[in-house]
Amino acid sequence: MPTGLTAARQARSLSGMSAIRTIRNLGPKSEATFARAGITSAEELRSMGADQAYLAAMRAGMRPHFIGYYALVLGLQGRPWTDCTGSEKTALRKQFDALCRQGLTTPRAAASDGLPDALATFLDQIGVGTPGQSQGQSLGQSQGQSPGQSLD
Repeated sequence: MPTGLTAARQARSLSGMSAIRTIRNLGPKSEATFARAGITSAEELRSMGADQAYLAAMRAGMRPHFIGYYALVLGLQGRPWTDCTGSEKTALRKQFDALCRQGLTTPRAAASDGLPDALATFLDQIGVGTPGQSQGQSLGQSQGQSPGQSLD
């Protein structure tokens, strides 16, 4: 019996649904992250919307990262992740912070980094992540990408 992302791909192919990676800015790592939250198709992610999908991913154990959040929001609008600036970025930051507070009110998935939960939460809140986690790891972002390039 297939498990994880393989099972999600098989179910998607049987149902005629699109892969999450067909959404601009999202790639295989994002797809795997959302699959762990039970979101296995682009249609399902779109119908949930960015906030609810991101919250579900956090509750499934994803560490929040602001760039990953706004890449998702802009991707659902068909825009490159580098398109977020000024007042839009400020507004998205406020929404991201609110989602993080909401996501932290539920039990966190077991941390694989071995840190006490309170310390891991604090590091997430100040935006530095945890030791061994590179900045942007949660949704597959890396630095130095060109506009419109997938984050995975």
